[in-house]
Amino acid sequence: MSKTKRTPPGEALTGLVLDLFRANGLLLTAGDRLVATLGLTSARWQILGAIVAAERPEPVAWLARNLGANRQNVQRIVNDLERDGLVVFEVNPHHRRAQLVVLTEKGQQIFDAAGRLQAPWVNGLADGLSVKEIETAHRVISALRDRLEETGEG
Repeated sequence: MSKTKRTPPGEALTGLVLDLFRANGLLLTAGDRLVATLGLTSARWQILGAIVAAERPEPVAWLARNLGANRQNVQRIVNDLERDGLVVFEVNPHHRRAQLVVLTEKGQQIFDAAGRLQAPWVNGLADGLSVKEIETAHRVISALRDRLEETGEG
């Protein structure tokens, strides 16, 4: 029985993907520790970031799409954020059932505090790496993400 072999780029990408899986887990753990004193987790912080990054209030389904995440998981986290007073739901004039998620003043303050914690942490992680190296890695990961999205595999 013949076994399909990876091409040299396929072999290199396999190594990168395995490292990305490991790095993702480590980043989530580090993020959880970094913002724990604010009552956040990496997942909550990520959702707040998506809300802040949006040009206008969006429904949960759009936030999930923008994050490449499961809508039900995002809904659960948004519900927790609402319970804690970090977001509120507002009427969506374009869709009665899909309410818009809006950051509260408390939510903005918590998000800003997380950013103040993140700056020295990320600066330390970046120490010894050049901007060019980071930008190259970003381009490769973005291209991989784009290919996964185009093929419906992401």
